Amino acid sequence: MSDEIDFKPVSGTVLPRFAGIPTFMRLPHLAPEKADAVDIGITGVPWDGGTTNRAGARHGPRQMRDMSTMMRNCHHVTGIMPFDLANCADLGDSPVNPIQLEDTLERVEGHFRKIHAKGILPLTAGGDHLISLPIMRAIADTSNPLGMVHFDAHTDTWDRYFGGAMYTHGTPFRRAIEEGLLDPKRTIQIGIRGGLYHPKDKEWGLAQGIRVVEIEEYFDLGPDKVAELAREIVGGGPAYISFDVDGMDPVYAPGTGTPEIGGYSTHEAQRMVRGLRGLDIVGADVVEVAPPFDPSGATALAGVTIMWEILCLMAEKVAHRKAG
Repeated sequence: MSDEIDFKPVSGTVLPRFAGIPTFMRLPHLAPEKADAVDIGITGVPWDGGTTNRAGARHGPRQMRDMSTMMRNCHHVTGIMPFDLANCADLGDSPVNPIQLEDTLERVEGHFRKIHAKGILPLTAGGDHLISLPIMRAIADTSNPLGMVHFDAHTDTWDRYFGGAMYTHGTPFRRAIEEGLLDPKRTIQIGIRGGLYHPKDKEWGLAQGIRVVEIEEYFDLGPDKVAELAREIVGGGPAYISFDVDGMDPVYAPGTGTPEIGGYSTHEAQRMVRGLRGLDIVGADVVEVAPPFDPSGATALAGVTIMWEILCLMAEKVAHRKAG
């Protein structure tokens, strides 16, 4: 039955972009259980129970699906045609529990284990940044931990909030390193900025070996050199890309929970992602799109366009794998 599925998006020249049921990039929708022929599965995690300030990212996947109808078939710079290189589909949303954090982490991990068991590469729309942790739990091999390119204004390597809360959108990568899912020496964080609660907030990640590119260094180096640095640090091992939209300046992405002024532009973000060609990307997410703070959809459009950029890289990897 899966052989009969047309994995190409519905063309805007056949059905207008404002028409039809919105799926990610107008792709076919399949449940993970029926996705045997899928190479790259785009899925949502509509949950923001780890948010410590302005909630709203639970609405991100729905608005990102809507704005993703603006994506087309061919990358205008690289010429990559991802839907010719890989079978892509919308695998729906992960189950979540909006009133119970630990239960949600288990549900999300289970959703991605189903995807991973079929050999599907996950590309995810969040949701707040805590969703990266259960995804990594599902796809990482602790004998060969993930490297990561992390675009963000914040390191998300803090320890605990409000006395003893270990799981928030500010702690996922500390937990991932502690659990052996993420190799800190193959991790780079790009765009870090904003005030701290204490000067020591920076120390833990640096002590683990994470390469932190604060925004001042980013602007000194520029997007192309930062992308080159990211490729050097992550190397040839399995890599994860995590893109928090608050890495961009809020003039480009106001619809997010913790905006920080002084970030890079949407174009600079695109340049950096394009510069990651060749990495062994085994999963990726774009998180923290919070539509209540940007009903226009501009932030969702920025976020889903970054997903398109990442999709092109992942599709190239699939094509290389199929070619042997």
